[in-house]
Amino acid sequence: MKIATYNVENLFDLQRSGHEYKEFIPNTRSKWNLKNYRIKLKNISRVIKGINADIIGLEEIESLQALKDLRMQLKRDGIYYQYFKIANYKDTSVKVAILSKIPFVYTHEIAVQSSYRYRNILEAKFRVKGEEFFLLVNHWKAKSGPESMRIVSAKKVMKRVEELGEKKNIILLGDFNSHYEENILFKRKRKLNDTNGVTGINHILGTLEHKESATKVCVPYGEFYNLWYDTTEGKRYSYIFRGKKEAMDSIIVSPSLLNKNGMHYKLHSIESYRPAYLFKGKNIYRWQMSRKPRVHKGKGYSDHLAVIAEFVVH
Repeated sequence: MKIATYNVENLFDLQRSGHEYKEFIPNTRSKWNLKNYRIKLKNISRVIKGINADIIGLEEIESLQALKDLRMQLKRDGIYYQYFKIANYKDTSVKVAILSKIPFVYTHEIAVQSSYRYRNILEAKFRVKGEEFFLLVNHWKAKSGPESMRIVSAKKVMKRVEELGEKKNIILLGDFNSHYEENILFKRKRKLNDTNGVTGINHILGTLEHKESATKVCVPYGEFYNLWYDTTEGKRYSYIFRGKKEAMDSIIVSPSLLNKNGMHYKLHSIESYRPAYLFKGKNIYRWQMSRKPRVHKGKGYSDHLAVIAEFVVH
């Protein structure tokens, strides 16, 4: 079973909701119009079809309409996701969503805080061959905000994990806006470190001590394992910022999924999806816009790469 996460970079529909970023207000001088919307849908569909995941968590989807339009484009391109859900209880500009070939047992939206600065988390429960697992799709605060804001989301995740039960099969995925070793990376960025060195992804989720490959690692219940440690260091990235490779997106699992009894993570299957067409030179071929004024060029994909992992269900 293949599970993936992909930040599609601002998939806005063509309806005016009042929450759009300025350059995505439809049919204005920025040229966010039917032609460019269709190109964006087609391009994102190409990537998702190439991945061909059974379940894919998505970040930066504006609305249910945008998700449905993407799903229809995928269907036209020959890949069908029967089940879909978006976290749309709160009118944030962009939201998280799920496309799945596997039916949901349920979906549930986790409110991080009432403030629009925090995006809701989308939880889905699945049952495959008698095995239950929970998926939590995250999109934490960007680096425009300090680490304390990402810690708020991390604590909300851990509160939910406690409610579900630490021994359950739980997969956390999404755009955490945190490198897998954020605790090292952010020490150089004083404006981010307002927490005395504590990070959401490492300290709150408990990934800090588990830096070996999945064959060797021993993770206690109540802590999580970041699958990036199960591949070679040079491949651990989903984003390139000023020439530096970073892993803003992760798939993070509970200890039970490292146990060979029942459903488990397939060793060394973690990877970012990086066909040649998703690169332009040394950079990821993101959706293209002119600088000033901000005008859509109708080319490119996303500024993130998708991340994929496989799981074995007996």
